Amino acid sequence: MSPIRQVPQLIQGIYQIVNQLEELFPGRPFTPDGHLVGSIGEVLAAHRYGLRLLPCSAERHDAIAPSGVSVQIKATQTASVSLRNEPQHLIVLKLKKCGGFDEAYNGPGALPWLQAGKLQSNGQRCISLARLKTLMRDVSTDKQIPDLHA
Repeated sequence: MSPIRQVPQLIQGIYQIVNQLEELFPGRPFTPDGHLVGSIGEVLAAHRYGLRLLPCSAERHDAIAPSGVSVQIKATQTASVSLRNEPQHLIVLKLKKCGGFDEAYNGPGALPWLQAGKLQSNGQRCISLARLKTLMRDVSTDKQIPDLHA
């Protein structure tokens, strides 16, 4: 079985464990975040869009599209993402507990960068998924990286 086919089931397992921990310790969140969510998003995006992943912690971008465009991949379970730099191209995925995801944005990085909030003390600028979805309406299909599985 292809490793990517195992991802939804494995993600469901993570959330089952999260639910169990939260039941055992009410009021304490056990939300998967950080590197785990980011890496899940990167492998899902690489598979979905045919991207070649760069080494972990590469500056500014996470992957290269078949067209040669540099891509920053953001994955989240919340209502926003943070950007540290203006990417050439940006893909933002909202992860679902069932193991799937919704695409919030797939387009040039300049527009989200310009629309993101002010620079925070951690060096990042935040933008909501709602705002990204609104911006996505103006991204023509020729400016998107094609979904190989659509």
